[in-house]
Amino acid sequence: MSKDFLLEIGLEEMPAKYISDSAKQLEKRAAEWFEEQKIEHGEVISFQSPRRLAVLVKEVSEKQADRIEEAKGPAKKIAFDEDGNWSKAAQGFARGHGVSPEEFTFREIKGVEYIYLEKQVTGIETETLLPEIKKIITDMTFPVSMHWGANEMRYIRPIKWLVALFGQEIVPFEVAQVKTGNVSRGHRFLGHETMIPEPKEYEMKLLEEFVVVDACKRKDAIWGQIEEVCVDKGWSVPKDEDLLEEVNNLVEYPTVLEGEFEESFLDLPEEILITSMKEHQRYFPVFNKEGELLPHFITVRNGNHEHAETVVRGNEKVLRARLSDGEFFYKEDLKMKIDDAVVKLSHIVFHEKLGTLSEKMKRVEQVALLLADFLSWSDSDKKDVARAAEIYKFDLVTNVVGEFPELQGIMGEKYARIQGEKPEVAAAIREHYMPISAEGALPETDLGSLLAVSDKLETLVSFFCVGMIPTGSQDPFSLRRSAFGVMRILLNTGWNLPLAELLKEIVTIERNAGIATLSDDEIYAEVQTFLKNRLRVILQDQKVRLDIIDSVTSEDANFVPNILERAKLLNESAQKDWFRPTIEALSRVANIAKKHEEDVEINDQLFENEAEKRLFDELLSMKRDFAGLTSEERLERFREMRGAIDQYFDTTLVMSEDKERRNNRLELLFELAEFIKEFAEMDAIHVK
Repeated sequence: MSKDFLLEIGLEEMPAKYISDSAKQLEKRAAEWFEEQKIEHGEVISFQSPRRLAVLVKEVSEKQADRIEEAKGPAKKIAFDEDGNWSKAAQGFARGHGVSPEEFTFREIKGVEYIYLEKQVTGIETETLLPEIKKIITDMTFPVSMHWGANEMRYIRPIKWLVALFGQEIVPFEVAQVKTGNVSRGHRFLGHETMIPEPKEYEMKLLEEFVVVDACKRKDAIWGQIEEVCVDKGWSVPKDEDLLEEVNNLVEYPTVLEGEFEESFLDLPEEILITSMKEHQRYFPVFNKEGELLPHFITVRNGNHEHAETVVRGNEKVLRARLSDGEFFYKEDLKMKIDDAVVKLSHIVFHEKLGTLSEKMKRVEQVALLLADFLSWSDSDKKDVARAAEIYKFDLVTNVVGEFPELQGIMGEKYARIQGEKPEVAAAIREHYMPISAEGALPETDLGSLLAVSDKLETLVSFFCVGMIPTGSQDPFSLRRSAFGVMRILLNTGWNLPLAELLKEIVTIERNAGIATLSDDEIYAEVQTFLKNRLRVILQDQKVRLDIIDSVTSEDANFVPNILERAKLLNESAQKDWFRPTIEALSRVANIAKKHEEDVEINDQLFENEAEKRLFDELLSMKRDFAGLTSEERLERFREMRGAIDQYFDTTLVMSEDKERRNNRLELLFELAEFIKEFAEMDAIHVK
């Protein structure tokens, strides 16, 4: 026999952005609790709305299944005392399991006999266990939490009611002075309290009280209504999943309404209009079939169609005020000169230990020109680099960005174009923020990519210079995101920059600016480790084996695209027949080369056999060709070299008693190992 189980946590309105993850957490915890209790059950269904988190577990068994449990005890040799009686260890094991020692059996494991106990465990009634499920409520964690009343407990929002039903029976427990029952609450204004007779009626009973408790159905209802309006009006509304998710978590009974604003506002940049609607008011912007913005919007009301006209007028009034502010700020900004805005940046502190924004931009300009040199850019291109770095943060002091921070960079590009800056420079102002998330879009222009890398690297190194290094989950300045951004841009552009050398130059720039408190070596080592760890994550995302990741990241992070290329090449080759013997041969060279102590010039007159001469010829060939070979050609050369390496070790005693011959042979292996090491640390790769 089985029954359904329902748990609903009734709360004050939760922040929309945390609801979906909280609902998933409750669903996961519920499923895990039933598994831990060994209670058989069916599907676990999650429900959510701004005022509730709920879970329905179907077909829950009324009793744990009877089972046989095994327990391993002490070894037989210590289970008896000298007189052959049960030892204290054996008796204690018996007491701990509530049995007599006579019930013991013995089982041999790896040649040693141990006490084993098998006992029949009768399953406990589910209704006896269920009150303990309150633990999944109290153990939940949230990005934000609060105290309320006299409760010591912290929670995302105050708990107002609890529903816990097993079939038609209330599961009794209490959390934060709120006792469980079978009464839920409907829509705050349209609904009433409602009694839930049994779990399967939960969704229907709440719908009667104007709550669509299934988040997927609520979202489908919202988008379905929007599509109906679009068909009726000939409009187009792009499906913004993030906005739709947020709006869905703001309402319990969604009704789509349409409003309008004055057509004159369309003279403003589209970004100001869209940001005002989406980010500030949670409205859906409306376009015609050609993709042109229309003076209309769609909003979602938490309620029905009653007094819809009044609601629409209120929304229009609020939006009109927003757009009027935007229009005023935009017109004021057009009066500002870029160079005047840049001067104002000298009065804005970037960080108390790192100086003003103006000072930061000067450091970034040095880094950007350094990168341009490494990339062999022309003098004309370097002028663009210098100009972009000189002004790229200017829009932070504009009125529009002050009101709409989401538009930083975007408005900078627009104002730069209006004031006659080169298109490449204007685009770089917008693109230097990219990527803004782990999977975010990357800069499309070379100048934007260079400025983005320069800004992120300077930010990263400057914070490390003053010892502000992320630890654990703490990363208040998003330095991990900066590091990921650098890696992604380098991989996207294919720029094989000498990152190790570049970082040392940046540390010098920071020290010359007077902000480095740690030693140069400490700063460099910390930044390198930090960047290398981010690169390792990217390689893992590319499904590269961990041992291969270790092999290509054993040295400093340098020439990043080349590291990825070598990692993927080794990963793809790992299943081929030649891979194992080749890696073993190269690893043998690298391992014996570690015994190299003295630098000597290889003397071919000391060779005693053809194998030595053959391997020496391979080394000379490497010296001649290595720099011009692709990663694929280098691996193929190593593969072809395997025969010479095997023959060498079969016929040559490297550690000869003759010191001169021994050093000569070690020098040969050492120089060859340096080429191998430049490709990968072969002995880190598992081939057995």
